[in-house]
Formats: sequence, C-alpha cells, structure tokens
Amino acid sequence: MAPMNLTAVKDQPVIGITMGDPAGIGPEIILKALVDPNIRRSAKFIIFGMHEQLCYAADRAEIEPFWGRIPHEKITRDMRTKVVLAEYDEFALPAWINEPTLVSGESSLAFCEDAIKAAQAGLIDGIVTAPINKTSWHLANVKWPGHTELFAAKCKSPRKAMMFVSGPLKIALATIHEALFDVRHKFTIGCVHEPIDLLNTALKEFFGYDAPKIAVAGLNPHAGENGQFGDEEQRIISPAILLAQEQGIDCHGPYSADTLFLRAVKGEFDAVVAMYHDQGMIPIKLVAPDSAVNVTIGIPIIRTSPAHGTAFDITGKNKANPNSMKAAIKTAIDMVTMQKNVLIRTQT
Repeated sequence: MAPMNLTAVKDQPVIGITMGDPAGIGPEIILKALVDPNIRRSAKFIIFGMHEQLCYAADRAEIEPFWGRIPHEKITRDMRTKVVLAEYDEFALPAWINEPTLVSGESSLAFCEDAIKAAQAGLIDGIVTAPINKTSWHLANVKWPGHTELFAAKCKSPRKAMMFVSGPLKIALATIHEALFDVRHKFTIGCVHEPIDLLNTALKEFFGYDAPKIAVAGLNPHAGENGQFGDEEQRIISPAILLAQEQGIDCHGPYSADTLFLRAVKGEFDAVVAMYHDQGMIPIKLVAPDSAVNVTIGIPIIRTSPAHGTAFDITGKNKANPNSMKAAIKTAIDMVTMQKNVLIRTQT
C-alpha cells in the first residue's frame, strides 16, 4: 500500500463514531460503512468501542482490519491513520453475546460520554452513534431514556428536538420517548413551538435552505375536525404555529397527518413537525427504511445516528445492512462542512 498523503487529509473533518451496544449490530455496520472507500475518503474517524467486538465482526464479514488502536484516554486530532479505534480495555464482553447486558449498558454509555467530551474539547467535529439498547441502559441504571436526552443533558441544552432525514422527508418530533397515553399530559404550546423553531434553524444552518417551508401535523384524526375529535389543534398547535409565524418562520397547519407526509414527499413542504414518535417514524421508515438518519437538533454538537435498533436477532450473522450508518456518517460530514461554510460566510 502506498504511504498516505497526510497533507491531503489534514483539514478533513474528524468524526467520532460510538459503537453503541457492543452486543448489537453496531460493530458490524460501523465496519461495513468504513470499509467503503467513498466514506473513508471524506473524513477521518475515531471509533469509541471495544476491539474484540470489532475483530469478531470483521472476521464474520471477511474484512481485513484497517484501523489503528489507541487507549480512549489518549485520543487526538493528529491521527496517522484514517480510522482509529479508541478502545476500552476496562470492559469485557464475549463477542458472541447478542442480548442486553449490564456491561453493554455501562460500556455504551461510556462511549457516548467520552465522545461528547471529545467534541466539546474540539478533538472531533461531529458524532455518529450506533444503536444503544434501552434495556441494557436500564440494567446499568442509566437515567436517560435515549441518546437525545443524554446529549441534551451533557451539553446543558435547555432545548432539543429529534429530527429524521429519510429520502425526501425531513421530520422533527414534538414529543419523543413518551408513552402514547402520556402525550396529552405533556402536550403544550411550548413543546410544539420548540421543534418548529429548532427545525427551521437546522434547515438553514445544516441543510442549505434559505427560507424553509414547514408543515405542522395535527394530533387528532382529521386534525381534530374543528374540535369534533379533540381540541388540541385549537388550544395548542394553532397558537404554536402563530407564535412561530410571528417570529418570521414560514410554517403552516395543523394538517391532517394521513395526507400531510405524502404532500411533503411530493415537495409541497420542505419539512414536517410530527406530534408524537410513531406519527413521524412510520412515514420515515416507509419512505427510505435503509437510509433513514436520526439527527439531534438544538444542541451545540453535531450528532447523527442510523434510524434503527440493535437487531440482536442478526448479531454475528453478517446480515446487517450498513446503509443507514453510511447515510448517518455522510449526513454528519455534510453538516460539519455546512456549519464551517456558514461560519466562514459570517466572518467575511
């Protein structure tokens, strides 16, 4: 192999990738994504994870190891290889395990926390998180229900929203990990206005929209039908939309969710705010299930993730599709590049 031209890559973004639950498909999809020369050509990468799991996945996929290794306490931007594993010798887990465990929860949390610290210290420019398992986190007494809440807490961000990008669809959620029957108790004008505002900013800063047009879904069937099927549209959603409009945001609704997402796919709107988790996730996973990306917006760190879970049932079988991980990596790189370009324009 010819020696790498370090001069050509020294200014490339450095992307941190957390392994997620080491008993899931995270190691496999990370390897399959990074072995793609088009992915490797576009950035430098630090994997926060466990060496045994990475080697096991590489062996099953018949991929020759291509990464360097350093202790996770000694990560640096000045990498001599394009891909480095920041490894955690303090955690031990048999590579064949494919179920939630205490060690999986503890280690996957440590990967995330250290990646966040590295981003805050300027050692990496963005973070891509492989899937964690909420049962593993529960076994490890992790107090956050998911990545979004963890990142917001560690960044001390009072506002956050979960955004998804899938083919022609871009969706933000008004409520995230809430039981469906609990949504009504936490449903306020603020929780609807916040994702509208954050989505509008993210579309401008990271996705190149000068004046995005945002649609807002109703909560009830037929968007409440003027109060016949619930009055949340009148009491909460419409006032939130009006507040956003008064701030200069081009947003409209509330629209009946059964037709809204098709209208967005056809280009009538640039993005949609959905009211609860599955209202937004079902169209996302129907439109482009193998390339959907989860983006946390409202925090000072760029964080993306494949929009699927740990898939314990196929762990170690070399069956995991890496396309969503590839899309998450590409999205993170694009967001870093766009952010830098915006910063350059504002300084000139």
